[in-house]
Amino acid sequence: MDFDRLKQVRCFLLDMDGTVYLGEHLLPGAKEFLEFLNKKEIPYYFITNNSSRSRPQYSAKLNRLELPVREEQIFTSGEATAIYLRKIKPAARLYVVGTPSLEDELCAQGFKLVQDTPDFVVLGFDTTLTYEKIWKLCDFVRAGVRYIATHPDINCPTETGFMPDIGAMMALVAASTGKQAEVIIGKPNSPIIEALMHKTGFFAGDMAMIGDRLYTDIAMGQAGITTILVLSGETKLEDIKESPFQPDYVMDNLLELYRYLTN
Repeated sequence: MDFDRLKQVRCFLLDMDGTVYLGEHLLPGAKEFLEFLNKKEIPYYFITNNSSRSRPQYSAKLNRLELPVREEQIFTSGEATAIYLRKIKPAARLYVVGTPSLEDELCAQGFKLVQDTPDFVVLGFDTTLTYEKIWKLCDFVRAGVRYIATHPDINCPTETGFMPDIGAMMALVAASTGKQAEVIIGKPNSPIIEALMHKTGFFAGDMAMIGDRLYTDIAMGQAGITTILVLSGETKLEDIKESPFQPDYVMDNLLELYRYLTN
Protein backbone atom coordinates (compact mmCIF):
# COMPACT_ATOMS: atom_id res chain seq x y z
CA MET A 1 0.00 0.00 0.00
CA ASP A 2 1.06 3.56 -0.69
CA PHE A 3 1.75 4.87 2.80
CA ASP A 4 2.97 8.22 1.41
CA ARG A 5 -0.51 9.07 0.16
CA LEU A 6 -2.01 8.48 3.59
CA LYS A 7 0.67 10.64 5.18
CA GLN A 8 -0.47 13.54 2.97
CA VAL A 9 -4.06 13.41 4.28
CA ARG A 10 -4.81 16.59 6.23
CA CYS A 11 -8.41 15.79 7.24
CA PHE A 12 -10.25 12.50 7.75
CA LEU A 13 -13.96 12.07 7.03
CA LEU A 14 -15.65 9.16 8.79
CA ASP A 15 -18.93 7.50 7.97
CA MET A 16 -20.75 6.34 11.11
CA ASP A 17 -23.20 3.45 10.56
CA GLY A 18 -21.13 0.37 9.74
CA THR A 19 -17.83 2.21 10.14
CA VAL A 20 -17.64 3.63 13.66
CA TYR A 21 -20.53 1.70 15.22
CA LEU A 22 -23.42 -0.67 14.64
CA GLY A 23 -26.43 0.09 16.76
CA GLU A 24 -25.20 0.81 20.29
CA HIS A 25 -21.83 -0.91 19.89
CA LEU A 26 -18.53 0.61 18.79
CA LEU A 27 -16.79 -1.26 16.01
CA PRO A 28 -13.18 -2.44 16.54
CA GLY A 29 -10.59 0.33 16.48
CA ALA A 30 -12.96 3.30 16.59
CA LYS A 31 -11.70 4.58 19.93
CA GLU A 32 -8.02 3.91 19.17
CA PHE A 33 -8.19 5.59 15.75
CA LEU A 34 -9.80 8.78 17.09
CA GLU A 35 -7.32 8.92 19.97
CA PHE A 36 -4.53 8.69 17.38
CA LEU A 37 -6.00 11.57 15.33
CA ASN A 38 -6.42 13.69 18.46
CA LYS A 39 -2.84 13.01 19.53
CA LYS A 40 -1.53 13.98 16.08
CA GLU A 41 -3.91 16.99 15.95
CA ILE A 42 -5.34 15.82 12.62
CA PRO A 43 -8.85 17.23 12.01
CA TYR A 44 -11.70 14.79 11.46
CA TYR A 45 -15.43 14.98 10.83
CA PHE A 46 -18.24 12.46 10.95
CA ILE A 47 -20.13 12.45 7.66
CA THR A 48 -23.39 10.57 7.44
CA ASN A 49 -26.00 10.20 4.75
CA ASN A 50 -28.52 9.25 7.43
CA SER A 51 -30.87 12.25 7.58
CA SER A 52 -33.15 10.73 10.21
CA ARG A 53 -31.15 12.17 13.12
CA SER A 54 -29.82 15.62 13.99
CA ARG A 55 -26.27 16.71 14.81
CA PRO A 56 -27.03 16.94 18.56
CA GLN A 57 -28.46 13.40 18.48
CA TYR A 58 -25.37 12.01 16.76
CA SER A 59 -23.01 13.88 19.08
CA ALA A 60 -24.92 12.59 22.11
CA LYS A 61 -24.75 9.02 20.80
CA LEU A 62 -21.01 9.18 20.12
CA ASN A 63 -20.38 10.64 23.57
CA ARG A 64 -22.54 7.90 25.09
CA LEU A 65 -20.25 5.42 23.33
CA GLU A 66 -17.30 7.19 25.02
CA LEU A 67 -16.15 9.10 21.94
CA PRO A 68 -15.86 12.80 22.89
CA VAL A 69 -17.22 14.41 19.71
CA ARG A 70 -18.54 17.95 19.35
CA GLU A 71 -21.68 18.82 17.39
CA GLU A 72 -19.66 20.89 14.92
CA GLN A 73 -17.75 17.73 13.97
CA ILE A 74 -20.97 16.14 12.70
CA PHE A 75 -22.18 16.74 9.14
CA THR A 76 -25.40 15.11 7.96
CA SER A 77 -27.08 14.96 4.58
CA GLY A 78 -29.93 16.91 6.22
CA GLU A 79 -27.60 19.83 6.96
CA ALA A 80 -26.16 19.61 3.43
CA THR A 81 -29.70 19.65 1.99
CA ALA A 82 -30.47 22.83 3.90
CA ILE A 83 -27.27 24.45 2.62
CA TYR A 84 -28.10 23.48 -0.97
CA LEU A 85 -31.69 24.76 -0.80
CA ARG A 86 -30.63 27.98 0.89
CA LYS A 87 -28.43 28.79 -2.11
CA ILE A 88 -31.36 28.30 -4.49
CA LYS A 89 -34.25 29.80 -2.56
CA PRO A 90 -33.87 30.95 1.06
CA ALA A 91 -37.08 30.58 3.09
CA ALA A 92 -38.59 28.26 0.48
CA ARG A 93 -41.81 26.39 1.19
CA LEU A 94 -41.06 22.68 1.66
CA TYR A 95 -43.11 19.53 1.85
CA VAL A 96 -40.88 17.16 3.81
CA VAL A 97 -41.08 13.39 4.09
CA GLY A 98 -38.69 12.90 6.97
CA THR A 99 -38.32 12.51 10.70
CA PRO A 100 -38.98 15.35 13.18
CA SER A 101 -35.18 15.77 13.40
CA LEU A 102 -34.95 16.53 9.67
CA GLU A 103 -37.92 18.87 9.91
CA ASP A 104 -36.26 20.70 12.82
CA GLU A 105 -32.99 21.04 10.84
CA LEU A 106 -34.82 22.60 7.89
CA CYS A 107 -36.93 24.89 10.07
CA ALA A 108 -33.80 26.08 11.89
CA GLN A 109 -32.34 27.04 8.51
CA GLY A 110 -35.31 29.33 7.81
CA PHE A 111 -37.52 27.14 5.62
CA LYS A 112 -41.28 26.93 5.98
CA LEU A 113 -42.78 23.44 6.17
CA VAL A 114 -46.12 23.22 4.40
CA GLN A 115 -48.76 20.70 3.35
CA ASP A 116 -49.90 22.62 0.26
CA THR A 117 -48.27 24.45 -2.68
CA PRO A 118 -44.63 23.75 -1.78
CA ASP A 119 -41.68 25.11 -3.78
CA PHE A 120 -39.83 21.82 -3.25
CA VAL A 121 -40.55 18.36 -1.91
CA VAL A 122 -37.76 16.83 0.19
CA LEU A 123 -37.49 13.09 0.73
CA GLY A 124 -35.29 11.95 3.62
CA PHE A 125 -34.70 8.69 5.47
CA ASP A 126 -38.04 8.64 7.23
CA THR A 127 -38.44 6.09 10.01
CA THR A 128 -41.83 7.72 10.73
CA LEU A 129 -43.05 7.10 7.17
CA THR A 130 -46.78 6.66 6.57
CA TYR A 131 -48.70 5.74 3.44
CA GLU A 132 -50.33 9.19 3.48
CA LYS A 133 -46.93 10.91 3.44
CA ILE A 134 -45.57 8.95 0.47
CA TRP A 135 -48.88 9.27 -1.41
CA LYS A 136 -48.85 13.06 -1.04
CA LEU A 137 -45.19 13.20 -2.08
CA CYS A 138 -46.00 11.25 -5.25
CA ASP A 139 -48.88 13.61 -6.04
CA PHE A 140 -46.57 16.63 -5.77
CA VAL A 141 -43.85 14.98 -7.88
CA ARG A 142 -46.41 13.98 -10.52
CA ALA A 143 -47.63 17.59 -10.60
CA GLY A 144 -44.11 18.85 -11.36
CA VAL A 145 -42.96 20.17 -7.96
CA ARG A 146 -39.15 20.08 -7.74
CA TYR A 147 -38.08 16.91 -5.96
CA ILE A 148 -34.94 16.72 -3.77
CA ALA A 149 -33.59 13.62 -1.99
CA THR A 150 -31.23 13.93 0.94
CA HIS A 151 -29.07 10.91 -0.03
CA PRO A 152 -29.07 7.74 -2.18
CA ASP A 153 -28.52 4.88 0.34
CA ILE A 154 -30.63 1.81 -0.36
CA ASN A 155 -30.21 0.13 3.04
CA CYS A 156 -29.09 1.19 6.50
CA PRO A 157 -26.94 -1.36 8.40
CA THR A 158 -28.09 -2.49 11.84
CA GLU A 159 -26.83 -5.01 14.39
CA THR A 160 -29.23 -7.62 13.02
CA GLY A 161 -28.98 -6.94 9.29
CA PHE A 162 -30.31 -4.09 7.17
CA MET A 163 -33.33 -1.80 7.21
CA PRO A 164 -34.72 -0.11 4.05
CA ASP A 165 -33.27 3.37 3.57
CA ILE A 166 -34.27 6.27 1.34
CA GLY A 167 -33.16 4.54 -1.87
CA ALA A 168 -35.97 2.03 -1.44
CA MET A 169 -38.46 4.89 -1.05
CA MET A 170 -37.04 6.63 -4.13
CA ALA A 171 -37.65 3.44 -6.10
CA LEU A 172 -41.28 3.50 -4.95
CA VAL A 173 -41.68 7.14 -6.03
CA ALA A 174 -40.09 6.38 -9.41
CA ALA A 175 -42.38 3.38 -9.95
CA SER A 176 -45.46 5.47 -9.11
CA THR A 177 -44.58 8.72 -10.91
CA GLY A 178 -42.02 7.78 -13.54
CA LYS A 179 -39.76 10.51 -12.15
CA GLN A 180 -36.41 10.51 -10.39
CA ALA A 181 -35.17 13.05 -7.85
CA GLU A 182 -33.93 16.24 -9.53
CA VAL A 183 -30.99 16.39 -7.10
CA ILE A 184 -29.59 13.87 -4.62
CA ILE A 185 -27.59 15.73 -1.99
CA GLY A 186 -25.60 13.21 0.05
CA LYS A 187 -22.48 11.15 -0.57
CA PRO A 188 -21.07 10.83 -3.21
CA ASN A 189 -22.77 13.74 -4.94
CA SER A 190 -21.30 17.18 -5.58
CA PRO A 191 -23.62 19.20 -3.26
CA ILE A 192 -22.30 17.50 -0.12
CA ILE A 193 -18.68 17.55 -1.34
CA GLU A 194 -18.90 21.30 -2.00
CA ALA A 195 -20.46 21.79 1.43
CA LEU A 196 -17.70 19.69 3.03
CA MET A 197 -14.94 21.75 1.45
CA HIS A 198 -16.65 24.90 2.71
CA LYS A 199 -17.15 23.46 6.21
CA THR A 200 -13.66 22.01 6.67
CA GLY A 201 -11.61 24.55 4.73
CA PHE A 202 -9.77 21.74 2.91
CA PHE A 203 -9.66 20.87 -0.77
CA ALA A 204 -10.87 17.44 -1.91
CA GLY A 205 -7.28 16.23 -2.41
CA ASP A 206 -6.48 17.00 1.25
CA MET A 207 -9.19 14.70 2.60
CA ALA A 208 -9.70 10.96 3.06
CA MET A 209 -13.13 9.33 3.31
CA ILE A 210 -13.46 6.21 5.48
CA GLY A 211 -16.63 4.20 4.99
CA ASP A 212 -18.29 0.85 4.40
CA ARG A 213 -20.27 1.54 1.21
CA LEU A 214 -18.82 1.44 -2.29
CA TYR A 215 -21.53 3.47 -4.03
CA THR A 216 -21.53 6.33 -1.51
CA ASP A 217 -18.34 6.52 0.58
CA ILE A 218 -15.89 5.09 -1.95
CA ALA A 219 -17.55 6.81 -4.90
CA MET A 220 -16.39 10.10 -3.34
CA GLY A 221 -13.01 9.24 -4.81
CA GLN A 222 -14.34 10.58 -8.12
CA ALA A 223 -13.95 14.07 -6.64
CA GLY A 224 -10.27 13.47 -5.82
CA ILE A 225 -10.81 12.40 -2.20
CA THR A 226 -8.66 9.49 -0.97
CA THR A 227 -10.94 6.57 -0.08
CA ILE A 228 -10.57 3.87 2.57
CA LEU A 229 -13.07 1.01 2.54
CA VAL A 230 -13.73 -0.81 5.82
CA LEU A 231 -15.35 -4.23 5.70
CA SER A 232 -17.19 -3.78 9.00
CA GLY A 233 -20.54 -2.80 7.47
CA GLU A 234 -22.39 -3.29 4.20
CA THR A 235 -19.60 -4.21 1.76
CA LYS A 236 -17.97 -7.62 1.57
CA LEU A 237 -14.58 -8.30 -0.01
CA GLU A 238 -16.14 -10.07 -2.99
CA ASP A 239 -18.26 -7.00 -3.82
CA ILE A 240 -15.23 -4.88 -4.69
CA LYS A 241 -14.31 -6.64 -7.94
CA GLU A 242 -17.65 -5.90 -9.58
CA SER A 243 -17.89 -2.29 -8.41
CA PRO A 244 -17.19 0.71 -10.67
CA PHE A 245 -15.95 2.49 -7.53
CA GLN A 246 -12.59 1.18 -6.40
CA PRO A 247 -11.14 2.14 -3.00
CA ASP A 248 -7.58 3.37 -2.60
CA TYR A 249 -7.24 1.22 0.54
CA VAL A 250 -9.18 -1.73 1.96
CA MET A 251 -9.15 -2.46 5.70
CA ASP A 252 -11.09 -4.95 7.80
CA ASN A 253 -12.06 -2.15 10.19
CA LEU A 254 -10.73 0.99 11.88
CA LEU A 255 -8.49 -1.13 14.09
CA GLU A 256 -6.54 -2.35 11.06
CA LEU A 257 -6.26 1.23 9.78
CA TYR A 258 -5.04 2.41 13.19
CA ARG A 259 -2.41 -0.34 13.33
CA TYR A 260 -1.31 0.42 9.78
CA LEU A 261 -0.85 4.12 10.53
CA THR A 262 0.96 3.57 13.83
CA ASN A 263 3.22 0.77 12.63
